[in-house]
Amino acid sequence: PAWLRRLCGQLLSERLMRPNGVQAVVRGIMEGTGAGGTGAEAAAVDWRKCDTVAKILASCPQQCLSLEDYYRLVCPQILDLLHIQDKLTARQFQRVATTTLLTMAKEHPQLAEKHLLQPMLAPLLRCSET
Repeated sequence: PAWLRRLCGQLLSERLMRPNGVQAVVRGIMEGTGAGGTGAEAAAVDWRKCDTVAKILASCPQQCLSLEDYYRLVCPQILDLLHIQDKLTARQFQRVATTTLLTMAKEHPQLAEKHLLQPMLAPLLRCSET
């Protein structure tokens, strides 16, 4: 029903914009991926889930006041996904992060540059300046 879809979307949006919300949502959705089926089937399911999660993260929720605010809150959390230490989940989280980054860069290049690319490349730029 439409009311349930709206309520789920609102709860998901609220969670994404909280501290560590992106990681919690990604963990919740990706949990159990890769189990069962043949290696090729599990890998295909894994890729589809990663793409789906990336689309969710790249989409600004209707409840958010501005796209700029959404990027400001969510992009640092997306970059944090690249630093997960657990090797089993790191691969999935890195897939989600890179696919989200690419999607955001295509849809809103200026915001992606400001909130994703510049922070990610800042250490490299500092090294090249000295």
